[in-house]
Amino acid sequence: MLLYKKPSLLTDTNMHYCPGCSHAVVNKIIAEVLEEMNIGTENIIGVSPVGCGVFIYNYIDIDWVEAAHGRAPAVATGVKRMNPDKLVFTYQGDGEVTAIGTGEVIHACNRGENIAIIFINNAVFGMTNGQMAPTTPLGMKTTTCPDGRDPQLNGYPLPMAQLFADIQGTCYVTRQAVNTYKAVKNTKKAIRRAFDYSLQRKGTSVVEIICACPTNWKMTPVEANKYISDFSVKTFPLGDLKRP
Repeated sequence: MLLYKKPSLLTDTNMHYCPGCSHAVVNKIIAEVLEEMNIGTENIIGVSPVGCGVFIYNYIDIDWVEAAHGRAPAVATGVKRMNPDKLVFTYQGDGEVTAIGTGEVIHACNRGENIAIIFINNAVFGMTNGQMAPTTPLGMKTTTCPDGRDPQLNGYPLPMAQLFADIQGTCYVTRQAVNTYKAVKNTKKAIRRAFDYSLQRKGTSVVEIICACPTNWKMTPVEANKYISDFSVKTFPLGDLKRP
């Protein structure tokens, strides 16, 4: 019996991600969803900016545009407006969405651009050795807060999904994870829903995905996935925050 079928859109290129990194799981989910939608690769355009996930264009065989760091929503806006019938989505990390690119993503959502934003939240700046990010939970240790994030010194974790949900131009905002089988299934449903809403021109969809970064968290992959269940989701509860 065949237990695993490789999505046709997933290339044979070896992924560069660290062992246990959730990016690989999300890449596979996106490839599966796009294959199941059966809309033709000529009708799909992804936007990949700087970050750990930048090389997703090597792994999913669709058209991609690479954007400058933080500028993916602005690029996706232009792509979608020139190609209103195509599915356009961004693939971004928490450094992108909550730091350098906050202005772009907030205003794309406020305009209600008909794009889907896949937002990978692993709570650290993974590409540059694990510094504290705006999404780092209180008490979590990083290279720039080795004693744990202190709200008096570092402020509080930025609840981006809640902010997105309050913006009139968004149609769908959800927060999911990929650390368990059930979580993976829910994330796949969420990504499919976001892509469908984009094609239906209902406004901006945001799928935040709580992910593991075992290398920078100084954990094994198993420990990192358990950490999400035991700790991360207390700061960032899972579920839909807004639906059409």
